[in-house]
Amino acid sequence: MSYEEYAIGVPGQPWGDAEKAQWLNNQQVKREYKVEVLAKLEDLKGSFEVLQYGALPYDQERYPLFAIKTKAWNDDKPSILITGGVHGYETSGVQGAIRFVKSKAKAYEEHFNFVVLPCLSPWGYETINRWDPKAIDPNRSFYPNSPAPEAALAMDYVQGLQLDLLAHFDLHETTDTDNSEFRPALSARDGIHQDVWDIPDGFYGVGDSNNPAPEFQKAVIDSVEKVTHIAPADADGKLIGTPMEQRGIINYDKRKLFLCGGFSGAKYVTTTEVYPDSPKVDDENCILAQVAAITGGLDYLIKQM
Repeated sequence: MSYEEYAIGVPGQPWGDAEKAQWLNNQQVKREYKVEVLAKLEDLKGSFEVLQYGALPYDQERYPLFAIKTKAWNDDKPSILITGGVHGYETSGVQGAIRFVKSKAKAYEEHFNFVVLPCLSPWGYETINRWDPKAIDPNRSFYPNSPAPEAALAMDYVQGLQLDLLAHFDLHETTDTDNSEFRPALSARDGIHQDVWDIPDGFYGVGDSNNPAPEFQKAVIDSVEKVTHIAPADADGKLIGTPMEQRGIINYDKRKLFLCGGFSGAKYVTTTEVYPDSPKVDDENCILAQVAAITGGLDYLIKQM
């Protein structure tokens, strides 16, 4: 599908309020944040601090926002930030963050403090959507006075902690709907043609072009490869239209693009990209790949300490 074929708007003309309202009216709740996320956080309260840091203004009762923190916080230990669900439709990012806390975090608390924001975009999670209700992409909105409350509330909370973060793991997916729905919608919304690309079959990571940390990124890939397959380059030697820095890794200027991975100022930053539509994986494998990405990065950091 191209933007010329998208059901909303006039090709070549950016959407106004009427088109955005039409798009919002088409969205439907497909799963429950309360059941799939909030209930799992209840189970963590005995071992971790589970703190509400805000609520989305669309429905504050339905969409409270939570952080999970190390209970026995030690200022002498380096701190790690994990974010999931910036794009609500990227399921394993949310579930992978929760699974890491449940299954692995305690084993690493000897070395690190953790702050985990498992689901920044609960409305997007429920509607299986990339955007928020205002047709804004939260993962292009991490800047001061952000119009996306998903980004603004997360930034305010994390920056308010005044931590010198050692690492930031931002958990994402690349799906077939990136080409079939979300990029055509972006083209239609902005009235600008957006190229589509081959969706990589497998896991890949995105480093920061201003601080690529190649050995750290390699450690993430090596760990994930024990769980699932790594995406090969396309015929042009690229992944999603971007030259590869090394096997399974591309780099973006995360601050310039206002990505979640760019706001934290952490020394080591990686964005994970799981491919849930591959015939080689299932939901559980995708969750385990997210966990492996985190543990691979943490194991590397421990060796540097």
